[in-house]
Amino acid sequence: MRLGYHTGYWSAGPPPGAQEAVLGAEQLGFDSVWTAEAYGSDALTPLAWWGSRTSRIRLGTAIAQISARTPTAAAMAALTLDHLSGGRFVLGLGASGPQVVEGWYGQPYPRPLARTREYVSIVRQVLAREAPVTFDGQFYRLPLGPEEGSGLGKALRSTVHPLRADLPIHLAAEGPKNIAMSAEIADGWLPLFYSPRMDGEYRTLLSEGFARRAPERTPVDAFEVVATVPVVIGTDVESAADSVRPFIALYAGGMGAKGANFHRAVLDRLGYTEACDEIQAHYLAGDRARATAAVPLELVQDIALVGTVDDIRAQLPAWEGTAITTMLVQADPRTLPAIAEALRPTA
Repeated sequence: MRLGYHTGYWSAGPPPGAQEAVLGAEQLGFDSVWTAEAYGSDALTPLAWWGSRTSRIRLGTAIAQISARTPTAAAMAALTLDHLSGGRFVLGLGASGPQVVEGWYGQPYPRPLARTREYVSIVRQVLAREAPVTFDGQFYRLPLGPEEGSGLGKALRSTVHPLRADLPIHLAAEGPKNIAMSAEIADGWLPLFYSPRMDGEYRTLLSEGFARRAPERTPVDAFEVVATVPVVIGTDVESAADSVRPFIALYAGGMGAKGANFHRAVLDRLGYTEACDEIQAHYLAGDRARATAAVPLELVQDIALVGTVDDIRAQLPAWEGTAITTMLVQADPRTLPAIAEALRPTA
């Protein structure tokens, strides 16, 4: 199981020390570094800026929202960054949620799986560069027909030859059908709130997708599972868990509308429906402190590594036995050296 570093979302501005953290992750032997976007900073610009001073570490987006740019624009960014980084870019894509897609991007959200499937197909066409890009789908049409535009649209092929026609595409997925689709059409899966005790169910869903996987895709044994995992080293488990509780409360209570929160649905499937009801009620009432306090320790320990270095080492074997190929560490960058030491393989 490799290690990656997730730089996280920006708040009001660039996160202090981010460049140093990225360079530190490379020096510590981390496999990859990943950036995110919501409705503030984008994922691609910081990755290019910080990544320009690296030489080995892979550079990924976790995630670039598909509604933020057209499929061809995403493919252009991907092939550009791949050239500039010497073949180190990984395009992580995700559908986001209806609040962001319809509220921020002004695009309809329904049928995100079908939309994602079309999106990935077009990106792959651009990267393959075998012919001018054409697509006649429900959500994307290239070129645009005369009934929708001027009628002057022309099928085009990228002027730039991609460095890698098989540049890896990873998909963020939380629901069962979406997880299976990731295994079917992508080169990797980017899960959130992965829990080792759900590993059997996740492997089953991935197997369903692999059974439908086209032979031209990367081999199944090369498929990546890059899971974001909060890691907090502290003086004890309880105080370390306090650093993760606000993150869980935000996703369970405030990321998504009531009844349409896909992040919370993952925690529901873990068995925390009652706790999530309380978290969400407090969060939507504006009481974030009570929402945070309502996050049970057991939930934190299910989806994160918290406690002393010895505590974390004791928890690690359960994670090493999962389908995860890269643990994407979400942590205070100042603790990365200690985390790298604590997460060295036990076998």
